[in-house]
Amino acid sequence: MPKRGKQEMWEELKAKGIKPFYEDESVIIINDDCRNVLPLLPDSYIDLVLTSPPYDDLRTYVTYEWLFEDTAIGLYKCLSIGGVIVWVVGDAYINGSESGSSFKQALYFKELGLNLHDTMIYVKDSCSSPQSNRYQQMFEYMFVFSKGKPATFNPIKIPARGYKPSKSNTRRTKGKGELKPFKYKQGKDSQTDSNVWLYGVGYMKSAKQDYIFEHPAIFPEALALDHIISWSNAGGLILDPFLGSGTTAYCAKKLGRKCIGIEISEDYCRIAAQRCAQAVLPLEVEQVKQGQGVSKPTMFSGMTLTTKGNKIRGKMSINQVSEETDRE
Repeated sequence: MPKRGKQEMWEELKAKGIKPFYEDESVIIINDDCRNVLPLLPDSYIDLVLTSPPYDDLRTYVTYEWLFEDTAIGLYKCLSIGGVIVWVVGDAYINGSESGSSFKQALYFKELGLNLHDTMIYVKDSCSSPQSNRYQQMFEYMFVFSKGKPATFNPIKIPARGYKPSKSNTRRTKGKGELKPFKYKQGKDSQTDSNVWLYGVGYMKSAKQDYIFEHPAIFPEALALDHIISWSNAGGLILDPFLGSGTTAYCAKKLGRKCIGIEISEDYCRIAAQRCAQAVLPLEVEQVKQGQGVSKPTMFSGMTLTTKGNKIRGKMSINQVSEETDRE
């Protein structure tokens, strides 16, 4: 069944009483509870859902208390066959231990009929406050669910750790003192990234516009860019039912996608609208493609801090490996 056009779908929503808070050629922002809007969206229509819900007590949304199951059912209904949901979530602490709600949510999505396609990790470059009886928390889950097999996967590429040629093309043969030429194995220029992504977070790291930080829980633009590239194509339709400061919509617009954003807070809708109304120059993704995947330049890089030479728990980056080899 062919998809309705944006204008046709929007006219249907307006006829059902849904009014836009903001709209342009790429983005529609709706100021409402997503549980009111999701049932009104066409079935099997959305290509990608990218969101970070107001989990546990980590965020205060005015007097808003959301019901996860109603939201999950609505997302399942409107997700297309082959569509993907990226659910960025963490747990609060209850009496010093994690709530476990993120795992309960993942299992519920599976009960609805979605595949748990990948359990990815979003590592932050800063830790939470020190705890007396546990290690410092510095990651969240990025559960990737799919309705059937994912229809789109454009893997993010990073520099490959290949075999580096020696400065000399000869080696001494053991025991005979002879020098023999040898061949080295040529490594690939790039490889598919892992499912652990590191991002800079905090003021002027997650985004560059200072007014956005009125929202208490901004996920990095680089994270949104990486997932939008990975699971959708140009012209695809993306949904964020908890739009917040508008990161998903802003990045979708930059990458030539369409986006429906739903946000219950009028203040946050205002921030998101201001952000999306700014002149946005589309990113030239075609310029960074290598083979079938996408090469991860600095602006997209979930591993930016690593590829600049930092360490993650003792693991050397690609640059460090090269430097170590040069000194041998």
